[in-house]
This record gives sequence, structure tokens and C-alpha cells, in this order.
Amino acid sequence: MKVKDTLQFSIRALSGFGGRTWLMLLAMAIGVGSVVVLTALGDGARRYVINEFAQLGTHLLVVLPGRSETTGGHPPIMGETPRDLTLDDALALRRSPFIKQVAPIIVGSAPVSSRQREREVNILGTTAELYGIRHLEMSQGKFLPPGDPQRGSAVTVLGAKLKSELFGNRRALGRWVRIGERRFRVIGVLTAKGQSLGTDISDLAIIPVATAQSLFNRASLFRILVQARSRESIPRAKQAVLDIIRERHDGEDDITVITQDAVLATFDGIFRALTMAATGIATISLVVAGILIMNVMLVAVSQRTTEIGLLKALGAPQKQILRLFLLESALLSVAGAACGIAIAFAGVWALDRAFPDFPLQIPPWSLGAAVAVALATGLLFGVLPARRAARMDPVQALNSVGG
Repeated sequence: MKVKDTLQFSIRALSGFGGRTWLMLLAMAIGVGSVVVLTALGDGARRYVINEFAQLGTHLLVVLPGRSETTGGHPPIMGETPRDLTLDDALALRRSPFIKQVAPIIVGSAPVSSRQREREVNILGTTAELYGIRHLEMSQGKFLPPGDPQRGSAVTVLGAKLKSELFGNRRALGRWVRIGERRFRVIGVLTAKGQSLGTDISDLAIIPVATAQSLFNRASLFRILVQARSRESIPRAKQAVLDIIRERHDGEDDITVITQDAVLATFDGIFRALTMAATGIATISLVVAGILIMNVMLVAVSQRTTEIGLLKALGAPQKQILRLFLLESALLSVAGAACGIAIAFAGVWALDRAFPDFPLQIPPWSLGAAVAVALATGLLFGVLPARRAARMDPVQALNSVGG
């Protein structure tokens, strides 16, 4: 038989048993669709975390008080440490040629009020460098002015949500708000950015770091954000931070420096492993579909003994019979994979509409991998029925019909 005849014969054989064919197609489609959707979810989670960290800035290092290796756990976020990080420590980091910008951070909570409206929000004390490090944007006015960080001023920058709740549609620039027991003049409003690693940028007030130290009666810093001059200079910038702080802290290594690239690499590895694990679990459904194809094809062999007997009586060799049944399995696998991919695209589209902030996209490699695994599964589990059909004796096959 020619290739064209073989293909036509297999298609007619599948179309002749519509219920059986649709059952096998459904099983393979569910398997392929599960693999593709779970792969898309895992890859989407990985890219979501990477995007969240990218919003924090580029070439970023975070300096935390406390040494994780000596404390036996994570560095303390707040509380007692061998020595507090101070504003002078942060300013000393500027002398390194590998460091571009330094932003000391103090975090506290205080009521912010204007006229009869009041909100309890997070107050962020920092310097003008935070604007460039965190890639912030202004919707109105300007950010904290540059100058001597050790000299505070009574100015503030409001998040978009806080501005809206305090002033509504009224203009906020130039007006005065009360933070704690002090009055501050509003000089800018941030562009709404929403959540960033659990922090709502739109719902806070930013004031100069020296003013925050006075407001909260606290000299220690929450952390220091450091921006390296380039990606290549991150390791040297980290070492410079460690050396400078060690020199200032009487030779003690009492800080922890976290690099953005290291955190991203860790999360990237974790989510890649989770994606592969989820894909492996979904692949089990393909194996189940392959077993279904094998069982149904075994039943088909017993139902098509007349057909097989006639083919062998007409001189069809065992290889030809084997090829016919394997082609049927391959056609079922490819058609099922195509239906599964269509289901996966529909599912991803629905999830994307339901969760627009989640970067959900089907990785191109997953499509090829799903089709390849489906085809391999179909052929693997189609071998046994095909071999049984090929080894049938033509005389016995024809006699079984007559009986």
C-alpha cells in the first residue's frame, strides 16, 4: 500500500467508530491541555516574581542590620543588633567607585491628617536617591529635594491613594498635612503603582530621613538600598559595602548584604523546578491517555479480525499491518494534542482575563514538548495492539467470522 492509501485507510478506520475515536481524543486532549496549562502557570509565577523584583530597581543591593550567619537565622528586620546601621554608615558608602547611589531607609507608622480627614499609614524616611533607585514616577510636583541628608525639612511626598483619601479631587501641592504632631508641606504626589512585594507604594508618605529620625526618635536605619554602577560591578559593590561597614564597626561583620541578582536566581531556580514538577505530574495524565488508547485499540483488533484477515489474505505483510495500526495511534495522538492545545489556549485566555495582573503566557517550548510526548505515548502504547494484529493468522481470522 502506498503512503496515501495507508493514511486514507487509517482515517476511514477511525471515522468508522466515532464514539471510540472521540473517547480517545478526549483523553489525549485533557492530558496535553493539562501539561500546557500547568507549564504556563509555573512559568507565569516565575516571571511574576522576577517582574516584582525588577520594579524595586536595577543592580540593587539591600543592606540589613545583623549577620544571618552569626545569629543562626534570618537577619532581624527590627530590634536589637550588634550595632545599628546609622545615617553616617549610609553616607560612608558613597565613597566607593562601584556604588552609584545610596538611599537610607527608616520606616514607621503615624497618623496623617488634613482638615477632618485622617489615615494611619506607613511613613518612609529617605533621601532624593530613592527616586532613581526604585524607579519611582511623579504624577504631580517633585520628589524630595537633594541636599544634606543630615538636615531635615518639613516636606512630604504622598502616594496616589493617600492623596486621594486626604484631598479627594482637590489639589494637594503646596497644602499642609499633619504627620504625627508635626506639619509638612506637600511637594509631590507619586504615580499609582500598586503593590510591590507586599508594600503599597500608593498608600504611604515619604519624608526626609533626618526628619523621620526626629519624628520617630530613632537613629537606627531600617535598611540601606544601594545601587551598583552596573551589573558587572555588583560583586565589587557588595564587597565595598562589607569592607566600609566593617571598618566603621570596629572590625565586626554585623550586617547582611542581599544582592537582587542572587535573590532572582534563587527564585528562578525554585520556580523552574516547580514548573518541571507540575509538568511531570500533568504528564501522568498523558500516560493514562496512552493506556486508554492501548486498551481501546486491543478491543479494536478483536472487532476488526475480518478486516485484518482479508488484508493478510490479499498478501499484506506483517509490517504493513503493524504500520496501519501504529498510524492510527499516531493520528489519534496528534489530533488529541491539537485539541489539547486549543483547550490550553482557551484556559490560559480565561485565566488571563480573570487575573490580568498575572503575566500568564504559554511557553513556546511547552507546545512542542506536549505534542512530542503525546505522540511518543500514543506510539508506545499502540505497539502491543499493532503487533497482535500483525501476528494474526489470516485463515483463523476469516474462520472466526464465519463461525
